[in-house]
Amino acid sequence: MAYSQKLLDYFQNPRCVGEIVDASGIAEVSNPVCGDVMKLWVKVADGRIVDAKFKAQGCSAAIATSSYATEMIIGRDVNAAKSITKEEIAEALGGLPAGKIHCSVLACDAIREALK
Repeated sequence: MAYSQKLLDYFQNPRCVGEIVDASGIAEVSNPVCGDVMKLWVKVADGRIVDAKFKAQGCSAAIATSSYATEMIIGRDVNAAKSITKEEIAEALGGLPAGKIHCSVLACDAIREALK
């Protein structure tokens, strides 16, 4: 399975990159097998995510899923963001090869950890 144009766009032009100085929550997650790392900052106000930023190190799928997931949670209430699945992220980006689904798992883990 080749990467979709949408995934390649999120890899080449990642959104929401950076840090939030006064973040409500911060998470850093990694996959020891492949070495991918994602750090996520979230700002929550009145039960909604008002801002999210990330930094990631990894393959193109790791960067794209991190970018898309970060963009995806902005504006959602905390419980809705916690319920995002790896499948939702992968499908939104046009699918992931079987060997890359761990990238969307990384993004989901970061969201849940940052919103604890």
